[in-house]
Amino acid sequence: MPYLTIRTNQNIEEETGRRMLYKASALIAKELGKSENYVMASLEPPALMLFGGNDAALAYLELKSIGLPEQKTKELSETLCTLLEEEVGIARDRIYI
Repeated sequence: MPYLTIRTNQNIEEETGRRMLYKASALIAKELGKSENYVMASLEPPALMLFGGNDAALAYLELKSIGLPEQKTKELSETLCTLLEEEVGIARDRIYI
């Protein structure tokens, strides 16, 4: 079962967070060729976080899946960074996966 965790230091409105999780779930299912019925995604509450020595808007993503194909890493990273950038405005150079 693929499981995506999104941690950020940003306050994200509930509706925005919900929309982002639905999109992330569908994207992961598509990219991994798995049924969305088995995909889990979570958005953790804002936390005190630093990246590169400052607390500007950032996100830490963790994707776990049995048999995660290494050749999909770049494409998945690009897709997830684009999603966070579009949905909550976190710059891709402030996202760590």
